[in-house]
Amino acid sequence: MPKLPAISAKKVIKTLETLGFKVYRQTGSHIHLWNEERNIVVTVPNHPELAKGTLISIMKQARLERKEFIAALKE
Repeated sequence: MPKLPAISAKKVIKTLETLGFKVYRQTGSHIHLWNEERNIVVTVPNHPELAKGTLISIMKQARLERKEFIAALKE
């Protein structure tokens, strides 16, 4: 299983946007993204660096495998 990099919320949002998510709204420091095809809402805290557990939670919300997310991250 590939290791998760320490990345910012901005990078996570850009990666999710390449996977079909769009910024839906923002509540305080949390940005909500929505995927119309899958009908999923994902919440990303807007921090300079996300903890690995938070990144895993975001991938679970988005129903993405670790390999799929890392591949999209490198694009």
